[in-house]
Amino acid sequence: MITAGDFRNGVTFELDGNVVQVVEFQHVKPGKGAAFVRTKFKNVITGAVVERSFNPTEKFPTAFIERKDMQYSYADGNLYHFMDTETWEDVAIEEDKLGSNFKFVKEEMVVKVLSYKGNVFGVEPPYFVDLQVTQTDPGFAGDTATNASKPATLETGAEIRVPLFINEGDMIRVDTRTGEYMERAK
Repeated sequence: MITAGDFRNGVTFELDGNVVQVVEFQHVKPGKGAAFVRTKFKNVITGAVVERSFNPTEKFPTAFIERKDMQYSYADGNLYHFMDTETWEDVAIEEDKLGSNFKFVKEEMVVKVLSYKGNVFGVEPPYFVDLQVTQTDPGFAGDTATNASKPATLETGAEIRVPLFINEGDMIRVDTRTGEYMERAK
């Protein structure tokens, strides 16, 4: 059990039959009246974000989310297959549970599969991935505008904006959380 007074960012707990994760919290002690905890939390299954205040002594069951390393194998229709790196077991996950940043994952990449009580609800790719640029327009000599960028298609099919000096065939590092170009990969 966890009390609302113990809330911290990232803490997961059960609320009204749902699993939620604290995004922001603030302990408030007004001049008059009792103290309370103002909280913003996210439903880990649906992704909905809600704000709510709690009495600091309210208790909730702690929810333990399992994060397991699995290797992405292949896609078959709207099912994506992952292999457990310890047991070699194949796990099929529906496309709607992958998240928008899955577009940066290529075959044989190791990701974290998130589950609660055996039910998979999400996939977390690595924060940074190195991908090859498969299509982009060439940069032009003398095109030196500050922070200028152009569209580029990556080997996974994802499209991002890259600096003008990036060419087809270059390996680049991408931040999967923001979808932004970071640097040339070594």
